[in-house]
Amino acid sequence: MRPEPTCPRCGGELRAPGLWSSAWQCASHGSVPPYTVLTRPGVDAVEHVVKHASVPAWLPHGLSGGWLCTGFGVAGDDRDGARAVATSMSGPSPVGGPADLLLVAEEMGVGLGARYAGLPGPDPGAGFDAAPPDAKVSVAGHPTAMWSLPVDGDCAVFVGEAKGHWLWALVWPAGAGIVMYDEIALVDLRDGFVEAEMAFGSLSPRLVGEAPPS
Repeated sequence: MRPEPTCPRCGGELRAPGLWSSAWQCASHGSVPPYTVLTRPGVDAVEHVVKHASVPAWLPHGLSGGWLCTGFGVAGDDRDGARAVATSMSGPSPVGGPADLLLVAEEMGVGLGARYAGLPGPDPGAGFDAAPPDAKVSVAGHPTAMWSLPVDGDCAVFVGEAKGHWLWALVWPAGAGIVMYDEIALVDLRDGFVEAEMAFGSLSPRLVGEAPPS
């Protein structure tokens, strides 16, 4: 059974489309694309995301050994497609212990990245890119600038733009954020993927808004 969708901006309950509106409705944020976490990481989840995504579905290459794909989330419906896609990765932190990396691609105004970062959102806010970038990732062979955002909690948050959409990278704990200074390359799963090259783990609690057990 798939979980009930939530608001991508606040995680609140949604009212399903009905007689008076064809959109999903959040009591706080009005019409929003419904956000659903796919409960079983694996090839079936990848195929679902690729079929519905109207934004990139990012998968990182270049992380050290031991990192696994631990789930996907999509914000959107069958009518408009997924307007935001979250990809979760879990693996060893460069400074010891476990770490989680969440990549979010989204259209302007969706607010999923800001929700996970604990920011009011829906977007990074004016002036976030006024200073030189703090990190760079490779997208389709091109260096893509990422800026660090100050947030509460033990999380490092970076944001930039790629393929015309917001790109968020969130890393827990914050000290593990140094992975963003490695030579990470992002590939869009919509461009194709090789099943044998993907490794999956259990669903990350980060995707459903829970801290993993210590």
